[in-house]
This record gives sequence, structure tokens and C-alpha cells, in this order.
Amino acid sequence: MWDSVIRREASLEMQPHYQMLRGVSRTFALSIEQLPEGLRDSITVAYLLFRVSDALEDHPYLSPLVKSSLLRTWVSVLEGKEDVSHLTSALADLDPSDPEVLVAQKAGDVMDALHSLPPVVQDAILLRLTRSSLGMARWQDHGPFVENEEALDDYMHQVAGRVGYLLTDIFAWYSPIVRERKSMLMPLSRECGLALQTVNIIRGMRKDYERGWVFVPQSYYEKAGLTRDSMFESENFEKSLQVVEMLAQKAERHLWGGMEYVIHLPRRLHSVRLACMWPVYFAVGTLAVSRNNASVLSSEAKIGRDQVMQIVASTRLLGWSNHWLRFYYWLLNRPGQTPAGPQLDLVPTAH
Repeated sequence: MWDSVIRREASLEMQPHYQMLRGVSRTFALSIEQLPEGLRDSITVAYLLFRVSDALEDHPYLSPLVKSSLLRTWVSVLEGKEDVSHLTSALADLDPSDPEVLVAQKAGDVMDALHSLPPVVQDAILLRLTRSSLGMARWQDHGPFVENEEALDDYMHQVAGRVGYLLTDIFAWYSPIVRERKSMLMPLSRECGLALQTVNIIRGMRKDYERGWVFVPQSYYEKAGLTRDSMFESENFEKSLQVVEMLAQKAERHLWGGMEYVIHLPRRLHSVRLACMWPVYFAVGTLAVSRNNASVLSSEAKIGRDQVMQIVASTRLLGWSNHWLRFYYWLLNRPGQTPAGPQLDLVPTAH
């Protein structure tokens, strides 16, 4: 399916980075590779650098103490205080067949690509990535549990909200119109990041639990009369689906912010809007199949390839219309009901 999507020709120097991008995420590669060249290269490099942090945070065989230490070493590399070899040498024994590990092991090559970008883009990437990586390290020190929704929002801001800020930084560098709207777009970009991360938490509940982490707030599962362990016992799945629905409602609140982010991007930047709306609509579809679905507790729920390509084709054709975008959101998420956008309370957060 992926080969059927027409990709723009990349420069020879960027080809290895696009190959790494496709290895770690075909869906985000789909979004990024159809961007105009300047944006495409900048966001590819930014995405790969964030995946270095993800590899350090998510690796199943590294202890939290080691992860925290490696993340702080990575921050020192980003700040120019240590050579990147100090990080990559510590990762040399990890299995490079894992695409995310391979990106981390090639962090030096990605850093070289970073230094080829415009200085303003480099500065934005380094600022957001440094803060995100420090936030991830803090959460490794914190431990594999989340007390309440406020704590969950803090975690998701570190790993996804800051990514939303960075995209807006780069779009503002690229487009004067986005630059004018930046202060309005910033809180919406955070909502977009939190939306995607909330859906990731829903679809990855079982996998996260098996590796020792439960991102479901303790206040959620205790409200349903469950513990972090009993939530994943098959005899409790009916109660546990109440917890899934709590997360789904939270995801939907954030997704409406993500939709508003897309809608407030200039319509003349159709490829930029597409790059943002595809992950949002993939998340909307995933959320729809996750509701009242015990698969999210026993394995995973996800949308099929046919729906992915249907979303891509439909939005390419009609995504210029903000009215249609709102209708399509409703169609994917709540078929058979009248669309109505909930009120979104955007809480200012330091950028």
C-alpha cells in the first residue's frame, strides 16, 4: 500500500534519513514525505531526533536508571557538552534490527543532518527536543505509574505536546501566515500532540502493562473499582471498558483541539494541512474502533490499511474545505449521530 503513494524525490544526502523514517513509522513517513522540500527535510530530521529520545525511553531491556542516565547524556550531546559518541557507544550492544534502536545508534548522522538546516530551525529543534528529553528522564525517575489526569497531561506534554510546539515553530519559519497566527496555534498544537498520545495510550495499554508501565491514571481505574493489575484480568474487562471510555472521552476532547489546529492552518498550505490531518484522522478512526472493544485490554485495536488509504484519498480531494473536515471527523468517530463540537478549555502552558 505504501509504495502506491507518490513520494517526492529526496536529495542524495537525505535518502538514508528517509529510509530510517520509513523504518520507524510508515504512517508519519506518509505525512512527512509529501511536504515541500524545505519542510520535508527539516521535519524528517526533527522526527528522527525525537525518535532517538523515544528509543532511550522505550527500550524493553534497559532499566529506568539507565534510561534516565542515557536521556541526560543525550541532552548533554544536544547542548554541545558531550560528543555524540558518548551516547552511541553506550548503545552499541543493542540489537540494530529494531528500527528505533538503529536510529539511536546513528544519532551522529542525524545530528550532521541537523547542522545542515537553517539556524532558526536548528534552534527550535534543539530547544523542544532538549526539554522533551529532560521531561522523559524525569518520568523515568518518577516510575511506571500515573497518579491522576494532571500527571498524565504532564507526561504527554513532555513526549508529545512539545512536538506540537516544534511543528508550529517550523511551520511559522516556513510560512508568514502561520507566523502571524502562531500565538493562537500554539495551544492548539499542544492539544493535537496530547490527542495523538492519548490514543496511543489506549491502543498500547496491554503492551505497556506487559513492559511494566501503566499510563492509565490511578484515579481512573480506582473509580471503576480496579487496580493496575486487575484492570487487565479478563474477568474484569467489562469494568475495565469503563476506564477505556474515560480515556476515550479525554482523547476526544484533545482531538477537537487537533482539528481546530488543522482548520486554522492556511488553506493554501494544503500539503501542510494534510501532514497534520492524517495523523489526527488515523487517531480518530483508531479511537472509534477502540471504544467498547476488549481487544485494547488483551492485545491491540487498530484501523486497517484500507481505511488508512481511504482517509488519505478523501482528504487529498476534499481537505481544503473546513466544513467538510468537521463533517468527516464526525463520520469517522461517531457514525449515525449529529456532529457537535464540544467546548474546549485551552489551558495556557509555557512553551
